Formats: sequence, C-alpha cells, structure tokens
Amino acid sequence: MKISITVDNNQSLTHQDVYLVKAVGKVEILLLGKNYAVHYKEMRLKALQLHPEAFASSYQEEEALPISTFENRLSSTSSYTFGAIEHQQLYGAVTLLPEEKNKLKHRGNIVAMYVSEEKRGAGLGRKLMQAAIQQAGELKCIEQLHLTVMAKNESAKKLYRSLGFQSYAVEKNALKVNGQYYDEELMVLYISNGES
Repeated sequence: MKISITVDNNQSLTHQDVYLVKAVGKVEILLLGKNYAVHYKEMRLKALQLHPEAFASSYQEEEALPISTFENRLSSTSSYTFGAIEHQQLYGAVTLLPEEKNKLKHRGNIVAMYVSEEKRGAGLGRKLMQAAIQQAGELKCIEQLHLTVMAKNESAKKLYRSLGFQSYAVEKNALKVNGQYYDEELMVLYISNGES
C-alpha cells in the first residue's frame, strides 16, 4: 500500500508544520513538527516509564531535557518523526534516522517506535512503520533500514517481519535496566536496489 505525504501548495517537505501522511479511521499519521514537542515528550516519558526495557534512553535522562530539545528533534532536517494522532492526542510515534556519513548513507535506522497501550491492535504500528519505510524510499539513497527490538517482544517482531524485516543477529545483554539484562534482536529491511 502506497502512502502519500501531502504538502499543500507544492511546498517542500519540512518539519516546521505537521503534514498529513495517512488517515487510519479517526487517527491520522502525521510527520510531526516542533509544535507537537510537548505531546511528544509526554508520550515518550510515558513509554519510558511503562517499558524501560524497550528503549536505550531512560525516563530520568529524557525527563530532565528541556522542551527545546524535543522541538529541535522534531524540526531537524536529518530525521523524520511520524505520529499517530486522534483529537490532538498523540498515541504513537516512530523516527527514521538516515545515516549521514558518506560510507553509511545507504542505511537508515528506525528508532523510538511506540504505540500507546489503549491503541494497540488497531493497526497504528503498521501505519507508522509504513510511513517511515516510504519516507526512506523517497530519500533514494537508503537501501537498508535497520532496527533493534527487545528479543522477547514477539508482537513487535511479528509486525516487523510482516513488513519484510529479517533478523540477522541477537545482541546478548544489550540493555541493563534495574540490574536485569535484556537481549535485543537486530533486524534489517532491504529496500531500493539493496541486496538481501
């Protein structure tokens, strides 16, 4: 399914505003701009509290950051953060981080994927991922998308596999949260002219 990024008046895609990518029922998938920084920080902190084992960042680290840090993240020209929004409430997000070094420009990374528990099972994770994958394809230089997922998170791995991601390694004890170790599974999706 092709997802189109809608930009009014033939403007180039920026993060100054929020652009509609895809509507899913009453929920819209948007490319977030800095005007969603407060909502994004609130959702991010909730995700870090509820699932500290799923993210490299900690609640304490991100809670201490000023809102300007989140505004800068969402207005950066070197990343793309998509959000799932219903009635001005942010229920999920995912970020595409294209690599910037010359030897790595054929790669991109999917990070900070999260869907609020009350909206899970409604297809938002799939739509968020599809928006990020499409954006990667439109950048033309990205041939591979990489992500990491907690090795025991079967529902997330099932989603990623259904989108074409393949597992290629497990990093043992990748994260240590409150004295407990968590393994991460490394996955890749080959797009464009990349070889599998």
